[in-house]
Amino acid sequence: MGKRRRATERKKAHPAVLGGAAVAIVCGVGVAAYALSGGSGDGESDGKTVATGPPTAAEVRTTARAFLTAWGKGDVASAAALTDDRKAARAALTAYREEAKVSAVRLKPGKPATRKSAKVPFKAAATISYGGKDKAYAYDSALTVARRAADGRVLVSWRPSVVHPELRDGDRLVTGAAGTPPIKAVDRDGGPLTAAKYPSLGTVLDGLREKFGKEAGGKAGVELRVVRADAEPDSKDSKDSKDSKNPASKKSDAKDTPDKTLLALAPGTPGTLKTTISARTQAAAEKQTAKRKQASVVVVKPSTGEILAVANSRPGGFNTAFQGSLAPGSTMKVITSSMLLEKKLAGVDKKHPCPKYKTYGGWKFQNDDKFQIKGGTFRASFARSCNTAFITQAEKLSNDDLTKQAQDVFGLGRDNWSVGVSSFDGAVPVQSDAQMAASLIGQGGVRMNPLNMASVAATVKSGTFRQPYLVSPDVDDRQLATAPRKMSGRTASALRDLMHYTGVSGTAAEPMAGLGSDSGAKTGSAEVDGQKKPNGWFTAYRGDVAAAAVVQAAGHGGETAGPVVRAMLLAGK
Repeated sequence: MGKRRRATERKKAHPAVLGGAAVAIVCGVGVAAYALSGGSGDGESDGKTVATGPPTAAEVRTTARAFLTAWGKGDVASAAALTDDRKAARAALTAYREEAKVSAVRLKPGKPATRKSAKVPFKAAATISYGGKDKAYAYDSALTVARRAADGRVLVSWRPSVVHPELRDGDRLVTGAAGTPPIKAVDRDGGPLTAAKYPSLGTVLDGLREKFGKEAGGKAGVELRVVRADAEPDSKDSKDSKDSKNPASKKSDAKDTPDKTLLALAPGTPGTLKTTISARTQAAAEKQTAKRKQASVVVVKPSTGEILAVANSRPGGFNTAFQGSLAPGSTMKVITSSMLLEKKLAGVDKKHPCPKYKTYGGWKFQNDDKFQIKGGTFRASFARSCNTAFITQAEKLSNDDLTKQAQDVFGLGRDNWSVGVSSFDGAVPVQSDAQMAASLIGQGGVRMNPLNMASVAATVKSGTFRQPYLVSPDVDDRQLATAPRKMSGRTASALRDLMHYTGVSGTAAEPMAGLGSDSGAKTGSAEVDGQKKPNGWFTAYRGDVAAAAVVQAAGHGGETAGPVVRAMLLAGK
């Protein structure tokens, strides 16, 4: 928020390639077969004029149907030759039969969304055969046709999702005995939790099965499932792992994306697993995120660390609420303020500078709309989210002060949370000069997600860091993370005073209106290179409920994420 230089958002990377073998699939596609064009599919040119430009509608239609016809007939070599990656396509289409146990498939192309679109949807109706059992399985997928620049040939752009929309690079479809029994997850009151009722819990429930399936006492069945690239097909036990591709390396309770069951040929017997989810709060979280394009929210119970709700606008995708790695903007000032208060570099009602500009490390920092507060207090600067009030203190700090405060008091960035499913525990790297100053206001190299920031608000409310969790540690005897030290009672009281004032008379006043004396909040806006609008953040507590939300590329936190958190505080109460 208000920073001259923007922090480049770091995005999570995902793994690569689909497994292979050799094929012969039986099919009746119901469309005419087309003669396959000559050439090897590996880019040779015969010296003739090379066609350029996007493929025509007729070329898209002809190529898509020829590919689907060859695939459906089991002619893997011909189908692969119609793609721009013959080797990968051949391996994937072979594995489709040999590992997924597809004994027959019918493929029916649909119409592109527009006349000029090169993306062709299609329907697949497959028969899965295993151990003397046959079961029908139907799904929708799509392929994209493009002209190859090297020789002008029109080919299918190969990617694993052509075979099945759930597949990413390196994933495989496998049919066989599931390594982990299914679970029947229930909320804190014993009510069933399903992805159908609570879409945002889909990947969470998959992760809980991998982590707790055996402990829950169920019996495994026979399934068609997506085996993710970072796991062996017959080893579904969840283990902590490092994500070296994430700039803020982390440890997690399970794979970043758990295996997914697509079809049960012989369903297992599920074991019951009790979670900390509140049905009412989860329903409210689903409703709020569904209204927005890129919203994520987490709700926790400060007195225990129990997670009451988690939701994302894109429930079937990446779990930003738990695994996101985003600059938190001015919500980070809660942690920075605790450090300044402890170091006596600020006092709630002491005079504190808030100039229009402050230069540090060669960067010129400014406030939103270039405001200043003349003769104001730290309370006023916190409530109005004055950037320069924090930058003015940078010269009095060591490079690692903020990192130590986040780790030692708020339990962040220590890579040791054990939530129950994969999570990112936040990162506050040691930095110097301008980047260190930027970190004070939640930019620079600082990375958080709603789970982390809900925990920050919960720590302020209770005065003690309690690691958030979805399943009681009693289930598997795991150790929850702790922070090396508590902030002083005086510091905790000062932070609650600052956050309450912000919720009454500061940037959080509108979303927090009428929520009572036992409440507090902090807004945030994080600039991201390439985005016209910043990511909006909001973290708050009310009674024994704390919540945080981010709405990406939407604008200021009070206006975008604030209403989401308000709804959570009301539902949680």
